[in-house]
Amino acid sequence: MDLTATDVRVLGCLIEKELTTPDQYPLTTNSLRLACNQKTNREPVVDFSDSVVDQAMLRLRQAGLARTVSAQGMRTSKHRHVLGEALGLDREELALLSTLMVRGPQTAGELRGRTERMATFESVAEVEAMLGDLAGRAGEALVARLDRQAGQKEERWVQLLGGEEFEAGLLDTRVPGAKAASGGGPAVEALTARVETLERELAALAGRFEALSRQLGVDDPAGA
Repeated sequence: MDLTATDVRVLGCLIEKELTTPDQYPLTTNSLRLACNQKTNREPVVDFSDSVVDQAMLRLRQAGLARTVSAQGMRTSKHRHVLGEALGLDREELALLSTLMVRGPQTAGELRGRTERMATFESVAEVEAMLGDLAGRAGEALVARLDRQAGQKEERWVQLLGGEEFEAGLLDTRVPGAKAASGGGPAVEALTARVETLERELAALAGRFEALSRQLGVDDPAGA
C-alpha cells in the first residue's frame, strides 16, 4: 500500500479506539486528532491539526480503508476504518497492526503486553505465529521482521502498510504534518533528519552493492 506516515497514524488510531473505546466510536475529527496527538503510547509524538487529519482521511477513503459518516441529527461527521473488511483481518490481527502503526517497531513480547486492552494472546509464541501469518500473506505482506540491532536481545516487527519509516531496518520518525518533538530549532532538526536519512540510504545501498559484487565474484568492487 502507498500510505503516508500520517495516514498510518490516523488509521492506527481509528483501529485502536474502535477496540478500546467502542462506545465513543466512530470518531469526530477533533477526537481523532486528539488520539493521534496523545503524549503516551505513541512513537513518535506528533502535533497534527484538524486539516492534517481530514486530509489523511480523504486519502484513506480513496484507498478504500476508511469512511466518513454523517446522518440526520448528527452535529458533525464521524470517521471509521474498514481495514478489517478490506483485507480480511480479525480482531487480533487488527490489534497487532494498530499497535505497530501507532508505536513503531516492537518485539512480540512488547506487542502482547501493549495489545491486552484490544485482544487476548495466551503467549508470546501465539503473537509470533500471528505475525508470521501477517508477514506471509500472499502478495501483500503486512508486517516484517527487522534484523536484530546491536545491543538488542530480541528481533522487532514493523508494519508494512505504508509511510516512509523504513530505511536499512531503522524507523524514520519524521511524520508529515507533525511538529518536531526535540529541541534545536526547525532548521537544525530538518537538516539533522535529512542527514540521518541520507546516511541510512547510503548504508543500505552499500550493503546491496557489496552483496551483488560477491554474487558476481568481484573481489574489489571499487576498482571494478
